[in-house]
Amino acid sequence: MSEPRVPGGRGAELDLPCGRTRRVRSIDLGMREFECPCGESHATVMDVHPPERFLPEFLVDVLREAIETTSDEMPEFGTPHLMALVKEEFPEAVVSADVSDDGEVGAGIVWVTDFRARRLHEIIVELVVELMEHAVSHAEDDSLLTEFETQMLDFDVSEFVDQYRAERDLSEEDAYV
Repeated sequence: MSEPRVPGGRGAELDLPCGRTRRVRSIDLGMREFECPCGESHATVMDVHPPERFLPEFLVDVLREAIETTSDEMPEFGTPHLMALVKEEFPEAVVSADVSDDGEVGAGIVWVTDFRARRLHEIIVELVVELMEHAVSHAEDDSLLTEFETQMLDFDVSEFVDQYRAERDLSEEDAYV
């Protein structure tokens, strides 16, 4: 007997941003993107992936100290918060599924984007920089904002992502975290 395909349930399918569908169970914990029949690659992220996948540990620590979360289910800043930033900025380009009831998936939430994994990485870094700039703008010391903006003029997101991915050994050919 076949299993019903209900959202979040066993055998759940995601309606991808490109209009295709994909079984959630075909996305494993190590996958960071997949080639779609639409001809594009789609980045995949799971809530169990550490935010250090995208950002250095020291920065994640700073974000965890600075950002108060309001959820008992997610008491500290992490990957779900990063993906919420992306989904807020690009609502049509990110789909997600709550698969916490499906013990075979190994995660609670799965996201698939219309972006390749590297582009998603760049977007996350860009959004975190914007978040940091917003936070610094609320400081009572205008010189902090000026200094931050000056430093950001020298910050190249693409170069940072290249270096970070090289450190983590995330080549374009490697489809796994």
